[in-house]
Amino acid sequence: MRLLLALLLVTGTPVVTAQQQQHSELLLFDGGSETLNGTTYHSFRIPSLLRTTKGTLLAFAEGRAESNADFGNINTMVKRSTDDGSTWSGLGEVIGTGQGTWGNPTSVVDRDTGTILLFLSWNAAGVSQDTVSAWGDRRVKLFTSSKEEDGTVWHGPTDLTAAVTPKQHADGSPWAWDAVGPGAAVQTASGRIVVPATNRNIYSDDGGRTFRSAPMARGQEVTGESTVLELTDGRLMRNDTAIRSRWETAKSRWVARGTIEGGFGAYAPEPALPDPHAEASVLRYNLDATPRIMFLNSASAVNRRAMTIRVSTDEGVTWPVSRTLADAPLPAWPQLGPGNVVEGGYSSMAKTADKAVGALVEVNEDADASDTSHRSIVFRKMNLPWITG
Repeated sequence: MRLLLALLLVTGTPVVTAQQQQHSELLLFDGGSETLNGTTYHSFRIPSLLRTTKGTLLAFAEGRAESNADFGNINTMVKRSTDDGSTWSGLGEVIGTGQGTWGNPTSVVDRDTGTILLFLSWNAAGVSQDTVSAWGDRRVKLFTSSKEEDGTVWHGPTDLTAAVTPKQHADGSPWAWDAVGPGAAVQTASGRIVVPATNRNIYSDDGGRTFRSAPMARGQEVTGESTVLELTDGRLMRNDTAIRSRWETAKSRWVARGTIEGGFGAYAPEPALPDPHAEASVLRYNLDATPRIMFLNSASAVNRRAMTIRVSTDEGVTWPVSRTLADAPLPAWPQLGPGNVVEGGYSSMAKTADKAVGALVEVNEDADASDTSHRSIVFRKMNLPWITG
């Protein structure tokens, strides 16, 4: 029997060694078991993790009602933790109206006001990446929650498509398929909010009241699912999944550095970061003392497994420290059933108030039946001594 978690608080148990390395593992979104408003969600995918200015962790995910497919009746779900991920609320919903897809959650908080911004990609029922044919078939939507609401109440959606989605790519092709993130947006030292999106950066200089778009130049349009991070020299680093034709030439992450005003240098493959053509996540861990950047993905050119967290102390030039999440195996949770459970796929990271790294990671509940298997999401929490090992 699967264990219903929807209305219960769930708890992760930390593991501590003599070296004070700490980690914990928690099944947070359980595909096939959790029910809200009469819908039992077949699968949960595409996570986004955020820490608010109040220290609350917000975990977002696509709730896929009928199957694990990328289109159909897909809602945006949320859970909250006010104790650094030890316990979590039951299943909540940001948006779930209609039969279309509310997906690709990409979150950020404005540190000046505490306002939480959640960007989504929306398309109508029956539309998939293979059938999108015209500008506007995929739309950019924005939801917000105030500092006082802290993710308990959501306002929106505001449709940003006309302001942030060009009609054509730099090569002249029509802009049909589109996506924000997914995962995390960033706020720079200047206060600018930057949202990674297909072949462009969406940005705001007024705390999220208005948004503009800065498209990549011709020849740089190589990106699929995108991450963005501010470097210590003020430039932005994009670390992306390349479009299929580029990825086939170098099955790794593709990286470019630059600015909104000045543009970006050429994308180049990063051999130190193998990639199975899937989303990854990046996190600024600290700026004091030795600045660190964390990177998490399925470190394989073959499949979405081998989840590995890496550390760079030279602003993403090299990644000399790494640890595989398999060093802390997931428990044999009975909720996941007897199938061939495999951890790996999309992820999202946030630094917790107690200075650990929290990570949402996808789980395939039966890798031998991938077209029909339930998908779930685990919450991992790792401190720096465990990561550096």
